[in-house]
Amino acid sequence: MTAADHSPPVTITVLAFDFGTQKIGVAVGQSLTQTATPLTELSAREGQPDWNQVASLIDEWQPQIFVVGVPVNMDGSEFDLTLRARKFGQRLHGRFGKPWHEMDERLTSFEAREKSQIHHKRSAGRSSKTALVDSVAASLILQSWFAERWPTLANRSH
Repeated sequence: MTAADHSPPVTITVLAFDFGTQKIGVAVGQSLTQTATPLTELSAREGQPDWNQVASLIDEWQPQIFVVGVPVNMDGSEFDLTLRARKFGQRLHGRFGKPWHEMDERLTSFEAREKSQIHHKRSAGRSSKTALVDSVAASLILQSWFAERWPTLANRSH
């Protein structure tokens, strides 16, 4: 065996986005544990965030990759928001020079709403913030990406 056979696993930080025209959910995760944590939601005007806020998140978390949830219909067909989410991913890449990957986000907003409602019921009577649905959706998108796509990318980097 060579020293390369004993190299530690590649660990990267990823910022994930649940694109929307009024709000964009954000989550951060890292590949070693393949976990994701919801962050703040960004306000957007017609799908355009305050790019200075995005830059601040990038400065804080230092991601190597972006993942953008791309919505498609249940039958897999695309619609206007599908193209807008891809354009957002391309703008991230163009502005910040980091690769981006798309991830099918079917049902993540629904699942995020369910998780947020459960969290809200559990924390009733306590002074706890209600989970931000779009950022919870971004964390679910990222966890799915780690489960489905990361193994292939990690194997390519060895």
